[in-house]
Amino acid sequence: MSVLRIATVNVNGIRAAVRRGFDAWLAQRDCDIVALQEVRCPTALVPYEAFEGYHLSYHEGNLPGRNGVALLTRQAPLAVREGFGYAKDAEGRYLEVDLPGLRVASLYLPKGGVPDGDVSELTRYKRKMRFLRSFRPYLTRARRAAQAQGMEFLVMGDFNIAHTRHDLRNWRSNQRSEGFLPEEREWFGSILGPRTLVDVVRRLHPEADGPYSWWSWRGQAFVKDTGWRIDYHLATPGLAARAVAGGTDRDADYDSRLSDHAPVVVDYAAS
Repeated sequence: MSVLRIATVNVNGIRAAVRRGFDAWLAQRDCDIVALQEVRCPTALVPYEAFEGYHLSYHEGNLPGRNGVALLTRQAPLAVREGFGYAKDAEGRYLEVDLPGLRVASLYLPKGGVPDGDVSELTRYKRKMRFLRSFRPYLTRARRAAQAQGMEFLVMGDFNIAHTRHDLRNWRSNQRSEGFLPEEREWFGSILGPRTLVDVVRRLHPEADGPYSWWSWRGQAFVKDTGWRIDYHLATPGLAARAVAGGTDRDADYDSRLSDHAPVVVDYAAS
């Protein structure tokens, strides 16, 4: 069976990830499309040699050393769009390209904060809530526009939200932590539906804890698999139904990690 292999990974700095072996992972996995987040690199310094065989679309943003989203595609995009309207996305958090039959996006959603924290925490919380309020209607517009043009829609990336108790190991102690707040989880649930967007990896692993995609660099989080599932493929139902296998490429050990995130890779049956 012919498959379309699609991945997303928060690289936590592309130059650091390349030093840790990102290019070897990319060559070995032979993906057709890869969404990247936290590229964190000036366009002039991007290690293009690591992306041999791919077309790179990159939204750097205006915050040096922070954010930045990209898409690697085997085929040249038919169209490329930066941002979605939230403050014109000057920070480099959303990038969208059109390919034959598919509109695909890379997202880096703000981490946020907690509403009952200090001033900086509250500021981060409010910024994330504004982003979510703006992004939800855009997702609807993008999905419907793709459908009107005969395309499936796939948005991937670091959503910085664990949706359910199955999506983080220590859910009991994190119920008032950013990324697992009730209002964040409610928002995430509101963008999903059998006729709108489907959480593809959860569809493939309906009862599993995880598979987690992020572990702190600190302490024993990775060794003990104390992780969070915050990196997603959200696809329109037609594309989601074609997913035949998927999960995270968890590194063999702490020292071989490409990033604090693991790639989330899904194989879709070719249409």
